[in-house]
Amino acid sequence: MTLRLKFLLFVVLIHAVLIALAAQLRTVNPVLFVATEILLLISIVLTAQLYRGFVRPFQLIAAGTAAMRAQDFSLKFVPVGQREMDQLIGVYNEMITALRRERVSQHEKSVLLERLIQASPAGILLLNFEGKIESVNAAAARFLTQPAAALLGQAPAALPGAWGPALAALAAGQPATLRLSGLHTYRATAAHFLDRGFSRRFLVLEELTHELIRQEKQAYEQLIRMMSHEINNSIGAINSILHSFQHYAPQLTPADQPDFSQALEVSIARNTQLANFIANFAHLVRLPPPAPRPTDLHALLRGIARLLQPQSAARGIRWHLEFPTPPLVLDFDAPQLEQALLNVAKNALEAIGQNGNVWVRTTAEPPAVVIENDGPGLTPAVRQRLFTPFFSTKRDGQGIGLTLVRDVLLAHGFAFELAPTIRATTAFTVWLRK
Repeated sequence: MTLRLKFLLFVVLIHAVLIALAAQLRTVNPVLFVATEILLLISIVLTAQLYRGFVRPFQLIAAGTAAMRAQDFSLKFVPVGQREMDQLIGVYNEMITALRRERVSQHEKSVLLERLIQASPAGILLLNFEGKIESVNAAAARFLTQPAAALLGQAPAALPGAWGPALAALAAGQPATLRLSGLHTYRATAAHFLDRGFSRRFLVLEELTHELIRQEKQAYEQLIRMMSHEINNSIGAINSILHSFQHYAPQLTPADQPDFSQALEVSIARNTQLANFIANFAHLVRLPPPAPRPTDLHALLRGIARLLQPQSAARGIRWHLEFPTPPLVLDFDAPQLEQALLNVAKNALEAIGQNGNVWVRTTAEPPAVVIENDGPGLTPAVRQRLFTPFFSTKRDGQGIGLTLVRDVLLAHGFAFELAPTIRATTAFTVWLRK
């Protein structure tokens, strides 16, 4: 039974007693009967006023409670002229104002934080209380090469490739560095924040690729300049002396002349090879900015195939050019890209060794070129280091071929990948669009 119903029941009982009393006095004492009737009328009027004053606060409280339950913090009450009621209304209005300001402030902060997360160049993964991905920003989706919708609900340990094991072993406050495909380098950090009094985890992924390449290039530029300067100075003087020694060959006995001349030729040839070796490194350091011009990619690839055809035929390696579109004209620096793709093709031939196939494919949308070979695949350890300067899997390799490829493609702004395929082959893919 509600309080209002109890009040109404009490009022009815009281007035029923007064009416019964007045009915008894009507025949016994007319004067007292009239007085009782007047008292009854006054009581009804006062009861009606008291009911309005009693019920209205409850109505206001009910309306205020419903507004707060609906999270409507815009409803305020006007003072009614009753001191107690006006005090209650004043407290309620102040509380509603404070709640509205707090709510607006929290909403603005929440919107700002969400926009900062989405605009952040660092990848951010917010996990729920169960440790599964609840929110993904654009940078994280790009790093993980999956749409954000596909990542939601996954545990970080279940992410594909090298990401899963790396993030599964990530401890809070202990950043880990992850290198993918020998080129892209990331730093992953785990941390916690409080949500409704409980701890939640989030992961931050930062790309270090370009910064590491810049620092790496600065280091080997200084080293190569110093080596080139010192070695070229010595080689020039030594070759000059060796050529001068050739004038003394006629003065030797006929039996000694061949050995003498051969020793000079070998020394001069070795010095020349050393000079070329250093020149290759110096060329890598002095790589000029690309000068893009409209170029037919198919004609460039056919030229590379013709250039390598003789040595390919000698090894029993067959070339397969698959160009499904008409001439594919794109903007790039033709000499630089040709040298880069030539290095990739040579690596494909060396990976095959004898008797194999090289496929060269292009696509128009998106514009891309794929050089694929069926030689022995690369181990994960080798893939991690392929684009590292001076690293080579060949016994006499210099380790600058793929470094040059990397620098040329990065200078053009082209994305690329060297990875195994589902056909158990190895493919080098270049996307020719910034």
